[in-house]
Amino acid sequence: MKSLAFLFLFLCLSATAQTLTKVDSIPLDAEAFVGKDSYQNLYYIKDMVLHKTGPLGDFVFRDYQLGPPASVDIINPLNVVVYYEEANTVVRVDNRLNELERINFNTVEDFVNIGAARNAGNNRLWVFNIDTQQLELYNYRSGSRLPISQPISEEVIGLANDFNYCYVLTSESIQKYNVYGSFLSESGAENFEKIVQQNEWLFALKEGILYLEAKLDEDTIILLNPINPPIPENPILDLQLTQDFLYIYDGNFVQAYTLTKPKQ
Repeated sequence: MKSLAFLFLFLCLSATAQTLTKVDSIPLDAEAFVGKDSYQNLYYIKDMVLHKTGPLGDFVFRDYQLGPPASVDIINPLNVVVYYEEANTVVRVDNRLNELERINFNTVEDFVNIGAARNAGNNRLWVFNIDTQQLELYNYRSGSRLPISQPISEEVIGLANDFNYCYVLTSESIQKYNVYGSFLSESGAENFEKIVQQNEWLFALKEGILYLEAKLDEDTIILLNPINPPIPENPILDLQLTQDFLYIYDGNFVQAYTLTKPKQ
């Protein structure tokens, strides 16, 4: 039975090697690529300024006093979450990058240092509390904070999220939590640099090589393994996963790939 299970896993992994199909290449001069939203708008950072360009025109958000944006969450294009690590501040902007609200964690009750901030929906943010080394849900309307994880001893590299789940990338693993505070899973992932996630897909980057974890059904999960053959492109600087597209920025172009769920 074990040999059959390994054969099945091998066949599944072989199937995933054919799941990426290049469909577009978009020129981009940027310091960091953020992503593309469901309305075909492209977001990027250049000269400490957040840019958005698309069918409705070009928009920018800038506040040099906050320093460079550390991350931008566009999971909801009407409520974009911009995290400024140097200022310990989150700025929410609308679909034209007009400021909606500024959350300065230096001045909130029970002051907290945060190392990451992402959109969790319903007036909440996924935040990593540096002081307690815990993932939390912060409600910026009520000011309440809900610890989601136990203290994490490894270095936290970043978060990947949707409105129901949050993946925490550490120097040694990828941990998955839900909005109810439940720990769901952990995958070994030593020295990975970045993760992106959507639905059943999770891509991770390490030393220029992409790794894939994919869920086939409720009982079958393809564990984190390198994409084979690798994508024959320039070095991967940034990536985004959204609406069954994987976007890869190589410093000159945003390469778009379609995703096809592996056959069982």
